[in-house]
Amino acid sequence: MCRWLAYSGSPVSIEDLLYRPEHSLIDQSLHSRLGAETTNGDGFGVGWYGEADTPGVYRSIEPAWNDRNLRDLSAHIRSPLVFAHIRAAIGSAVQETNCHPFRYGKWLFMHNGFIGDFQKVRRDLVLAIDPSLFPLLEGSADTEVFFYLALTLGLEDDPPAAVAKAVGLIEEVGQQHGVEHPVQMTVATTDGERVWAFRYSSERDSRSLFFSTDVPTLQALHPEVEILSVISEESRLIVSEPLRDLPGAWNEVPEWSYGIVQEGQDELHPFKPTAPAKPLPVA
Repeated sequence: MCRWLAYSGSPVSIEDLLYRPEHSLIDQSLHSRLGAETTNGDGFGVGWYGEADTPGVYRSIEPAWNDRNLRDLSAHIRSPLVFAHIRAAIGSAVQETNCHPFRYGKWLFMHNGFIGDFQKVRRDLVLAIDPSLFPLLEGSADTEVFFYLALTLGLEDDPPAAVAKAVGLIEEVGQQHGVEHPVQMTVATTDGERVWAFRYSSERDSRSLFFSTDVPTLQALHPEVEILSVISEESRLIVSEPLRDLPGAWNEVPEWSYGIVQEGQDELHPFKPTAPAKPLPVA
């Protein structure tokens, strides 16, 4: 499977996120504790927001622990919103165009999980993508198809509704093809201002996902953690697995739910797929 993190808050060095925690994403690329695989070495990607209108993205098929360019760049980039992903491929090729996060305009999208029996359902799902978006498909990964389905179904206007419709569509197509568990996912997406994170699986046994406790509480609990003294109260992390072993620092995202990290009060809501508006033809 994969591991990922999403950070939103005070501008921080990407190095602080990827390398300095004791169980950082770089450490998880070799020693994941909660993932389906211990090693996640089939490439990585980092997306961040800065001065440009669209986010920067750096992706590579190198293992994250072995990429000197990532180590150098991460020390020179500060951002208030960062997505990072390490990949363990389970079907699609190890190539740069299959590495997360995926980008469309100001949007980023990343995923841990899979579309069940993707080769069986791929044709029907690809044909459901809006024709204007179809030429933008570059790789062969199920996540890229998932992203463009969500865009087709209104991601830019209402991310929770669009992801619910995309998951409902994937489940409908999977059921038509006899797929027992069509969707396994923890997903994050952002427009550069808010972050939406989803935890769901068709079998009700979703991959791990956690969000950090509010900063004032963490500062009181762990005054020895240096980074907590320099970030704002709005800062928040969402992670596949905790980056540090800090009591009281991490909260599991409930099964079948999604959260919104935003200025002001964050939100947590139930998540339920939405069935397609009309039956899909069986191929």
